Order: sequence, then C-alpha cells, then structure tokens
Amino acid sequence: MNDDQLLRYSRHILLDDLGIEGQERLLASHALVIGAGGLGSPVALYLGSAGVGRITIVDPDVVDATNLQRQIAHDLSRLGQPKAASARAAIAALNPDPLVTTRHERADDALLDRLVPQADVVLDCTDNFATRHAINRACVRHGKPLVSGAAIRFDGQVTVYDIRSAESPCYACVFPESVAHEEVRCATMGVFAPLVGIIGTIQAAEALKLIAGIGAPLAGRLLMLDGRAMEWTEIRLPRQAACPVCGPH
Repeated sequence: MNDDQLLRYSRHILLDDLGIEGQERLLASHALVIGAGGLGSPVALYLGSAGVGRITIVDPDVVDATNLQRQIAHDLSRLGQPKAASARAAIAALNPDPLVTTRHERADDALLDRLVPQADVVLDCTDNFATRHAINRACVRHGKPLVSGAAIRFDGQVTVYDIRSAESPCYACVFPESVAHEEVRCATMGVFAPLVGIIGTIQAAEALKLIAGIGAPLAGRLLMLDGRAMEWTEIRLPRQAACPVCGPH
C-alpha cells in the first residue's frame, strides 16, 4: 500500500482482526456483483469504499426515476444510463482504487461461466428465482462462495452459500428448482426503502469477511428481518444430501 492508501484505509487497519494484511487481501481481491439495484447499490458502494481491488457489476437495466427511492448508487443526473455504469461512477466518486468492470446484460449461464471463475466472492443482488438458481449453479460448479440477499415489502433475508464447506447448503438446497415459488417483485408489491440498504450492507460485510478471512460467515445460517418490528430471526440451513445441484451425482 502507498501512503494515500494507508491513510484512506486507516480505520480498517486499526482493527486487530483486519489490519494491514487484511486490507491488502481486500485490495488484491475480485468481487462479482450481480444486480445494481436496491441491494446491489449498497453492496457496490461498500465494497468500493472498503478497497476491494476489482469489482465486476452485471445488470441489464437502466436507471429509472422509480429506482431513486431506494437505489442509492444512482441519482437524477444518471437517469437512462445503464445501472452498472451508474454504480461504477458512484464508486469512483468515493474511491479511485477499485478497477470496476461493467456488463450491461442479463446474467445467463454462459456469462456466469465466464465471470464466476475469476471472482473470489459472488454477491447475488437479483430479484428473480431463475437468475438466482443460475448464479447458484455457477458458484457450485466453480467452487465460489455466494452471498445472497433478498428484500420485499418489509421483509428481508440474507445468508452465505459456501460450497467449500461440507456443511454449507447451496441455494437449491433451500429453494429447490423443482418446487414452484411465487415470484415477488417490488414493482408490484413495493419495498420499504431502508430495508434494501440494511440487507445489502450485510451482504457487503459478509463478502468483506470472506475475502479478509475474519469472523464467522453466515454459511448455514439464514437471517430473516421483520422490518415492521425490526426483529431478526435466524434459521439453521443444513446441506441436503439429495440436492441435484451440490449433492453427489
């Protein structure tokens, strides 16, 4: 690290669990962020401000006025711009260190098989089951930890799926593709603005912990937030031996 970086990241370096070595791991790391909306906004900003060296952001959408109620990486000056590019500009305004690559396209199997192997950690900030399952399959195939979050109305949840741990389930263990799940979208059901910030910030924290090797990750634990009562519930998530994605084939 140079002198500017020692100053910029000094509050991290002061942490005994992180220190200079941990900060250098962050600077040398690569995070893949899929989705640059409500969850992806705080994720991108905190990964960028914390000094993650390379960040790849994937999102097929453009910034719309309805996004600005909660998607804090965007602003009025970037209406109509690709969300991934807008998030890159927001990161650059905070910190010039990260190399941010953007992909203005949908995260399909082919793209994920190119991007996931390059990343140290993958963050799922999407809002539909098909994409979440595609991300999960790619992370299992390539042995990458996945930080997953979701938020709708006043309810949120966040966990880590880390296939490197024998006890950790994958996303399909918890939400099997064979079971029909109701699609819920904030465009039709609404979402409490700060809720996506709460969940996205936890996703960023879990990713930074995984990269730096500090603390205990949320692998095998699902945190659920009731935003009305501001109450957290934790559920243990075992790996399913018969899972068609991460189980023995």
